[in-house]
Amino acid sequence: MTARVTALGYLQFTATDLDHWQDFGQRVLGLMADRRSDDRLLFRVDEKSYRLEVRPGERGGVSAVGWETRGPAELAELEARLTAAGYEVTRPGAAVAKERMVSDLIRFRDPDDCYDHEIFWGLSTSSVRFASPIGAEFVAGREGVGHVLQVVSDRARYESLFLDVLGFSLSDHIDLAPDLAATFLHCNPRHHSFAFTPQVGGRPLGVGHFMLEVTDLDVIGRAMEHIEDEPHRLLKTFGRHSNDRMVSFYLLTPSDVGLEFGTGGIKIDDETWTPTRYDTAHFWGHHSVDHH
Repeated sequence: MTARVTALGYLQFTATDLDHWQDFGQRVLGLMADRRSDDRLLFRVDEKSYRLEVRPGERGGVSAVGWETRGPAELAELEARLTAAGYEVTRPGAAVAKERMVSDLIRFRDPDDCYDHEIFWGLSTSSVRFASPIGAEFVAGREGVGHVLQVVSDRARYESLFLDVLGFSLSDHIDLAPDLAATFLHCNPRHHSFAFTPQVGGRPLGVGHFMLEVTDLDVIGRAMEHIEDEPHRLLKTFGRHSNDRMVSFYLLTPSDVGLEFGTGGIKIDDETWTPTRYDTAHFWGHHSVDHH
């Protein structure tokens, strides 16, 4: 297998109020906003033309996750492997590629029918220097925009898709409860770009949260102070993860999707990395907040 996914390239969301998202993204998270129209809001975190896109919708959610690969040959190989694995793969065409600001892309539906997976190559680089309105510096570039954690119905199916078809590697597992483990996968030095947990307790299928990483703890602290003005947005308190060592807290975005906002994640060197298991997800903190 030569072709593989190399990074989490972009995320697309729906929301009922783009103006609120624009203010929140800039003021709280330090994202650089690019409002293309009344119905299209883009956010930048690095030199790329965008990493997050928000469109109007009757409700908030994740509509697409974009995975990067190296070029047209790799895209064709991944398309063939997905088709052989039973996925219905489409090529949206030049107009959609232009809108996504990529050279080309393919698309297939998530196994749990939650959103579209898009694999692309050639995401546009902006000639305008990235400038966070609050001076934040994001960990992105070749490592991509962060990670996605998803609640899934069939662990084996997601393992097969991401490991066998898309070319991810196992980072580690966290045992959350008896017979319940979270799986963490990487495709570059970032500890994980995709993670998943089996569905339990009526928890809805789909993206539980996405992650953005910054280089400065003070950016995280200031974001937490902003959340004090909107306490309903706090999902989990400040804490540190056991496996990737990320120091972070969790909040609810204006798309009603969880966001882990953190700093200090470790890197993986595949030459020396050995997957392991952890008996807890958190060294300390990350306590769930009950607003009822």
